[in-house]
Amino acid sequence: MDWEKVPLIISVIGANEPSAKIAQLAEQVGSELGKRGLVLVCGGLGGVMEAACRGAKMAGGTTIGILPGSDPNTANPWVDIPICTGISYARNIIVVKTGRAVIAVGGAYGTLSEIAHALADNLPVVALDTWKFVRDGLEDSSMIKASTAVEAVELAVEAATARNHNSTVK
Repeated sequence: MDWEKVPLIISVIGANEPSAKIAQLAEQVGSELGKRGLVLVCGGLGGVMEAACRGAKMAGGTTIGILPGSDPNTANPWVDIPICTGISYARNIIVVKTGRAVIAVGGAYGTLSEIAHALADNLPVVALDTWKFVRDGLEDSSMIKASTAVEAVELAVEAATARNHNSTVK
């Protein structure tokens, strides 16, 4: 496949009920993705998902919402392409597998499961104010840490681009 012609899709994950700070970060992430002409995929509902979609749309981007149910009307108003799954939380796997990299902004247990699925499949995960892992008493470094929304998008694009050029599973 000619990856230069395929729009780059980045997954954005996070809590349905984030703090104001986390929602603002998510909107900034979405805006950065939109400004760069990248496609944002998320769970399509509220909270971080809605904030990220709003940011992307206001910057001229495209958004995809992988919904847990069967009604496209449950998508937040900023989703361009609602995809109904009818599989509840199992859709988390589809959300992370659709992107070439994942940006985790804040998050609750659903986000934790998405991070785990992504890492288990060697998908790059950029961490922005999200979960931290400890293994054998030491902080696990499997996620790429970012301090700002701009940095998170830059790191995700870098990781996704490297993945497109180096991966045999494209």
